[in-house]
Amino acid sequence: MTGRAHTHEREQDFSDVDRGALIAELSRLVPKASLLHELEDLKPYECDGLAAYRQVPLAVVLAENETQVIAVLKTCSRLGVPVVARGAGTGLSGGALPHGNGVLLSLAKMKRILHLDPVARVAVVEPGVRNLAISEAAAPHGLYYAPDPSSQLACTIGGNIAENAGGVHCLKYGLTVHNVLRVRGVTMAGDAIELGNHALDAPGYDLLAVMIGSEGLLAVVTEVTVKLVPKPEAARVIMASFGDITHAGDAVAAIIAAGIIPAGLEMMDKPTTAAVEPFVKAGYDLDAAAILLCESDGTPEEVEEEIGRMRAVLEGSGATGIRVSTDEAERLKFWAGRKAAFPAAGTLAPDYYCMDGTIPRKRLGEILVAIAGMEKEYGLRCINVFHAGDGNLHPLILYDANVPGETERTEEFGARILEMSVALGGTITGEHGVGYEKLRGMCVQFDSDELTAFHGVKAAFDPQGLLNPGKAVPSLHRCAEFGRMHVHHGDLKFPDIERF
Repeated sequence: MTGRAHTHEREQDFSDVDRGALIAELSRLVPKASLLHELEDLKPYECDGLAAYRQVPLAVVLAENETQVIAVLKTCSRLGVPVVARGAGTGLSGGALPHGNGVLLSLAKMKRILHLDPVARVAVVEPGVRNLAISEAAAPHGLYYAPDPSSQLACTIGGNIAENAGGVHCLKYGLTVHNVLRVRGVTMAGDAIELGNHALDAPGYDLLAVMIGSEGLLAVVTEVTVKLVPKPEAARVIMASFGDITHAGDAVAAIIAAGIIPAGLEMMDKPTTAAVEPFVKAGYDLDAAAILLCESDGTPEEVEEEIGRMRAVLEGSGATGIRVSTDEAERLKFWAGRKAAFPAAGTLAPDYYCMDGTIPRKRLGEILVAIAGMEKEYGLRCINVFHAGDGNLHPLILYDANVPGETERTEEFGARILEMSVALGGTITGEHGVGYEKLRGMCVQFDSDELTAFHGVKAAFDPQGLLNPGKAVPSLHRCAEFGRMHVHHGDLKFPDIERF
């Protein structure tokens, strides 16, 4: 494994790809309308949701079925052409950033729900099916698909597999990895593989868990079997206001410490609520330094009991105001504001940079105070939304890319937040993935032996290194270029983070 990984010490540049020959080969594999190679047709695919990084590919293939996926991968493998798979392009880490000398393989046309079994509570879907479409199809049976990222209206299940997406209800119901039973995919060599099982377990190594969250480095997903869960009989949300963000962070830890696992536990700071309230008119407390949204679901009796317990913990943690949703419309409005946080940020500045670190819940207050200090240091504003229940941070740094030097300051600000997350005992990503954006953070979080092992896993699936090259796991050469170093968070005290 180590010997194979050593071949990734320096990234290949693939500059010798013959574009004309590639286009000619691909044109024999897919219909004319499914192959894009003119500049004006390629531009819409030059980035994902992280628009700060852009790259036009040599060609885009709009695959319609697994047979076409196999043919494209076999051809690109033979020609030594890199391939980047893409769903809806809603990712926020540059994971679907095209390779300039490669093919972008879009799976957006593969959007059939192949089978839905309400008795077994599973659905078999193609990778281009939208996240929310699964729940819409299951709704007549009283079922739904639990992971609910904020982009669920548009994001696809294939992209959710790549990034191990979560959502506001992941605290209780889990991430994508906890809600998928089986994945069918195609390796770079064009071999179809199946990982997982329709049963609760599968023999052998848990390669399904390796695939989920692998960011398109191992195989291209062509079919997914997801678990469906019954819609709860009742659900209510508490909106709790706090006079300072430290008390709000402490309240999150207190709820979990009390043995309560809410269906959702989210935090927004004052600038965020001020930005989203005009959009949704949810009735947020605009005077609060931070608000928590705490949801309980289950039977009416269970919800009533849990709401009472959470109210007591929140009051004991210093909540200055508590409001409980009175009906389903109000509950949905509370959540609509949280899910509108990212688009609302677009009203505050020409550009925003969304970070995605994870820290222990008890350190939320510390990092929020530290981020406020960084705002002054870098001369940039930052609004904060969190999957607070599992410590997943989403600071949104506001900037203007047209101002010289501001993009660079923003990237440094974001890198500092991620490095601090590691120093506090957390990680550089919770659900958005590493992609291209967080390669520097990977050099901080993992040492050379660990990175070498990761490359060994990659090489076992893709020995040519053609699937999404240069993403997610940096080479040791790249880490040396960054000048970064591995940090054992236990050895790095909080004040020392300034040395980065």
